[in-house]
Amino acid sequence: MIPMIFAILLLVLSASILLVVLWNVAAWPGFREAGRGEPRAVSVLIPARDEESNLPGCLDSALAQGEVVAEVLVYDDHSTDGTAGVVRRYAARDRRVRLIEASSLPQGWCGKTYACARLAEEAGSEWMIFLDADARLEEWAAGRMLGEARRRNVTLLSAWPALRLESFWEKALMPLLNYVVFTLFPAPLSLARWDASLGLAHGACILVERASYFAVGGHAAVRDQVFEDQRLAQAWRARGERGLCLDGRGVVSVRMYRSFGEIWGGFQKNFFPAFRRESSFWLFLLAHAAVFLGPFLLLACTRAWPAWLAAACVLAQRALLALRFKHPLWSVLLHPVAEVILIALGLTSWRRCRSGRGVEWKGRRYHANSSS
Repeated sequence: MIPMIFAILLLVLSASILLVVLWNVAAWPGFREAGRGEPRAVSVLIPARDEESNLPGCLDSALAQGEVVAEVLVYDDHSTDGTAGVVRRYAARDRRVRLIEASSLPQGWCGKTYACARLAEEAGSEWMIFLDADARLEEWAAGRMLGEARRRNVTLLSAWPALRLESFWEKALMPLLNYVVFTLFPAPLSLARWDASLGLAHGACILVERASYFAVGGHAAVRDQVFEDQRLAQAWRARGERGLCLDGRGVVSVRMYRSFGEIWGGFQKNFFPAFRRESSFWLFLLAHAAVFLGPFLLLACTRAWPAWLAAACVLAQRALLALRFKHPLWSVLLHPVAEVILIALGLTSWRRCRSGRGVEWKGRRYHANSSS
């Protein structure tokens, strides 16, 4: 009797979440076609730490935007590889490219937030695009983003990027990034309401109006946040500005990680720090263990039809998002394995933060007893 009751509860929850996914898939808009934008309207700002291999592709895509891009500024964040040399070579060929030399990281700042703040101080255009070094802008992306921001009357516009997936582990695990967000976040609702809680952004590509950026406080408002993109989007709305995140496929793509080790390290640094309260973290883990993994565990001890339907709803959620974002459909079948890895990642991130060891990324440690 108890497994049947639990299976029915999971079915109700998974079916409800399936409706959220359907809404997101059907109603969350992308970018409309637009003109090329006014000349010299945008500064492209790229924070870079040990990005020698990524920068050429990123710079090529930024410079290919045409005359809408006035300048491309790269902040070399104490890199130990040839990042600065790459920027200097591009600067010698195109006067729009400029290297911003690193300064000491102030107490209480994360590396990326300080790099973005320094870049914004140096930028001279009315609009600024913060672009990760592993991101690639598509043709006329800057003009399309600028046109969309003005049509929607927003001063922050983030393009949720297409994921470039090449290795087995990227294809198996990276789709969980979109799954985690779009099973719980009602993206179309954020177009109609301006609550701070509905602020969403992807740090790979964010367009902001320069005046509004400084009025809000810029990255100084989220200086100590590893999860800075989401926090900036929420702070933007909380301070009375209008910000949106749209489906950015066809505008920008990103290859975030290349191996299981990079995926583990990259998400470990963001996982526990992404939550403002520890209770929210545990509620999130419980939801994934019970609702998104539970039906498959339940099938090991019962063949009750609600358990089968609950599992089918979860796989349908994954399949709908895979179709929307062009992820490999075979990754849907690995969902239980991916969920186990996700939960292990969360527990590891929590343990490292709570033990005082903190989480590490590119030679820096965050949320530790002693900062570095």
